[in-house]
Amino acid sequence: MWALVPILALTLVTVPSSPSPAVAAIVLSEATPVAATDEAKININTADVKELMKLSGVGRNLAEKIVQYRDAHGPFKKAGDLRKVEGVADGLLEKNRTRIVVK
Repeated sequence: MWALVPILALTLVTVPSSPSPAVAAIVLSEATPVAATDEAKININTADVKELMKLSGVGRNLAEKIVQYRDAHGPFKKAGDLRKVEGVADGLLEKNRTRIVVK
């Protein structure tokens, strides 16, 4: 299971206004987490269109259909219930099986 953990990067920067060329400053900056966002779990019962679009193979049109289906029929009971939404195939579920959660 992946967790969103900030990754820090250190950068060594020379200080040109310093009297000695050996003087340097260390800059601490936050780096972009590697793949943490892409691997985040998506609760298909609470996700909005933008969040659903983070799933592999889900574009705006399909994400909107998922939200419309959920609004009309109530919450999903299991991830496989997504097959009831027009345009959702087994391949999409398989690609995202570790990321889709139902709560």
